[in-house]
Amino acid sequence: MKKEKSIYELQAEICKILSSPKRIEIINALKNGEKTVTELVEILGTPKANVSQHLAVMRHRGILKSRRDGVSIYYTIANPKVVQACSIMREVLNELLMERSKMAAKLMQKG
Repeated sequence: MKKEKSIYELQAEICKILSSPKRIEIINALKNGEKTVTELVEILGTPKANVSQHLAVMRHRGILKSRRDGVSIYYTIANPKVVQACSIMREVLNELLMERSKMAAKLMQKG
């Protein structure tokens, strides 16, 4: 029972980290391979300091890995299942939105 509680706590911690839209954007940007901070800044249109802060949090929690090559630091997803988890959640949300849209359309037809 104690082991399960610690797993739930870790899961909640990861979910808190992934509750930031910008962090999910970063994961999406990294899903096809590693990128530098500069590349991520260009993709996200976010200030470098902000991107670096998000990267540091995710790296510290084991969501991302980094490697240095000269003056550049490259970031990558530590475990591809993180990308899968985000993709599954996105599918769930899309399905939910579609259902709500259908329900709204039915209500409009009746009214």
